[in-house]
Amino acid sequence: MLGPPPGRMDYETPQFFRVMQYAASADRDVVDMVSGSPDWEPPAALREGLHAYADADSADFQYAPSVGLRGLREEIAERRGVATERVLITNGTAEANHLAMTGALESMDGTEVVTADPVYPYYAGRTNLLGADLTMVPVDADGHLAPDDVREAVSDDTVAVVVNSPNNPTGVTYAGETIREFAAIAEAHDAVLVSDEVYDHFDYSGRFESALTADAPNVVVTNAFSKSMAITGWRVGYAIFPPTDAPAAVGELLDRARTRHMLTNIAVSRPAQAAVRHALRNTGPDYYEDVRATVRERIAIFTEALDAAGAEYTDPKGAFYVMARFPGYQSTFEHVQTLIDEGGVACMPGEAFGEARADWFRFALVTPRVAEAAERLEAFFS
Repeated sequence: MLGPPPGRMDYETPQFFRVMQYAASADRDVVDMVSGSPDWEPPAALREGLHAYADADSADFQYAPSVGLRGLREEIAERRGVATERVLITNGTAEANHLAMTGALESMDGTEVVTADPVYPYYAGRTNLLGADLTMVPVDADGHLAPDDVREAVSDDTVAVVVNSPNNPTGVTYAGETIREFAAIAEAHDAVLVSDEVYDHFDYSGRFESALTADAPNVVVTNAFSKSMAITGWRVGYAIFPPTDAPAAVGELLDRARTRHMLTNIAVSRPAQAAVRHALRNTGPDYYEDVRATVRERIAIFTEALDAAGAEYTDPKGAFYVMARFPGYQSTFEHVQTLIDEGGVACMPGEAFGEARADWFRFALVTPRVAEAAERLEAFFS
């Protein structure tokens, strides 16, 4: 049986993999819309960079600097408008978020982490792992996390407010003024805003702005090349921390993160960093626009089928996920199994992401079979 016991969210069991394994063992063909692993090709320059690295001197096969290759950090810093010293290369966005949240809990006075409901489960799971108190703020009818609701939820015990824009699982993209308001709310309570921007290249609204635009010292921005370059298995991410001369505990975050990163990982894969640096320097905007066009087309196809099935759904303005609710069909792990067995489509139940949209399903549009999945869903729910 998939999923946690009734009435309880489970952040310790890898539910994504359980659903994928169930789908893989089904006795019929199933369209996988569970994971967020892109199905399109990475930039050509990425392969070029990796091939070139294979012929490098053996000295380049040794440890990279723990903070990351200088050239890659400089490239990121220039693009993000920050000092190179603030950039730390990490083992994907996952480690970047972990370092930011751990640092906030160690440096700030308090034990509470505030995030949205629904939320990507690993944020909540990490909070539990660190022994912190989790407060989840329900999103509004359009899937947005409202600043007024965050303001009401935070307290002097809050050490971090974690946001994700463009968002997984709702597809929401926050405007710059909203992100800056989140930063101001966190600052007013001596907390850190952790802004996960891993889907920044997947903005279809034109309103995405980085939290780095906030005039606040208490912002940590995390990102990776996993989604934008379709290389989730390479694990090259980064965090941009406040400068070390920032006030009080905020200024300690970078050094704490560097130390923890070094003791845990020593360094991130050197050839992966080198290839990403080459790709950044040699990939034009057309690559990213072509990928966005592909996802936009999939969104249109999929949401048209949801309309035909009478579903309520989020209209994604970013990332590549859709949450949907079907009349008379509750989103549970059991019903996910039924949808796999009888409908031939695998997705995630809303209860894996929180309570606010526990009766919704989440679909990842990272398959070339989106049109086929849409037809199957329309037939299943008709």
